[in-house]
Amino acid sequence: MSLTPEQKKHFRTIGHQLNPIVMVAGNGLSENIQLEVDRALEDHELIKVRFSVGDRQLKKQLIQELCEIVEATLVQEIGNLALLYRKSSAPNPKLSNLMRSV
Repeated sequence: MSLTPEQKKHFRTIGHQLNPIVMVAGNGLSENIQLEVDRALEDHELIKVRFSVGDRQLKKQLIQELCEIVEATLVQEIGNLALLYRKSSAPNPKLSNLMRSV
């Protein structure tokens, strides 16, 4: 799913105040991390993920791989943080970062 520049700008504005929910470290993309990111995207729709892997190329590869696995769209990547978006099938107004920001 591709986002329009206006949508990306809006999501970056919302994402600025979010804290990372999941941290990917030396073990890479374990099954537990994939499940946690999938659950977080279903609940919150827009999340931050911190990557502490050291190597820039490895980080980019892990971000791309994670987006493919959980079927999310990369909104922004700054430093060790990635902002991911995936539309929820049934968003909860109390949990969704998009619905709470309105």
